[in-house]
Amino acid sequence: MILEHTLGLFTHPDKEWALIRAKTESPGRLYFQHTLLLALIPAVAAYIGVTQTGWSIGGSGTVRLTTASGLSLCVLFYFAMLSGVYVLGRFIDFMAVTYGVDQEAHRGVELAAYAATPMFLAGAVAVYPNVWIVMTVGLLAVAYSVYLLYEGLPILMKIPPERGFMFASSILTVGLVMLVALIAASVVIWGLGVGPEYTTRG
Repeated sequence: MILEHTLGLFTHPDKEWALIRAKTESPGRLYFQHTLLLALIPAVAAYIGVTQTGWSIGGSGTVRLTTASGLSLCVLFYFAMLSGVYVLGRFIDFMAVTYGVDQEAHRGVELAAYAATPMFLAGAVAVYPNVWIVMTVGLLAVAYSVYLLYEGLPILMKIPPERGFMFASSILTVGLVMLVALIAASVVIWGLGVGPEYTTRG
């Protein structure tokens, strides 16, 4: 079933992680039934927000991106999210050996994809790109994603909670490094001419 675990991760996360563990999914199936769809939410919302709604800083008028610029940036954003989930998942599997995870319990891509669910859903607020609203909702989503990571890792990987805590902390460190790398890559891409193009201020 498409998006079958999404609601359960909010209503009863422990039980839902156990259900996810009991049903092994290939990365391809997981992407088709969960990640590809949910990653569309922030990408589409951001496109509408930056090209139709616009934003204002310091009362200087409404700023919007051109349709072509907004589309190209949001498409890049979409594929960056998909790539980020996959790469982080592979890092998780790589580190799993260090924390004594059995080979058959390597479920890194699943862990990364399901833990990122709150952030995908919270991306809907980008349709109205107010800085304070986006920051507030974003921080709440990140906090719940971190909770899901710490809660779900020992269940999914079948390791003791204390070892899972150390493992999850290592994953957070890798995630922060990936975020910094993504920011650096964005600067390089903008330097190649794929940066934002603005319409007339309103």
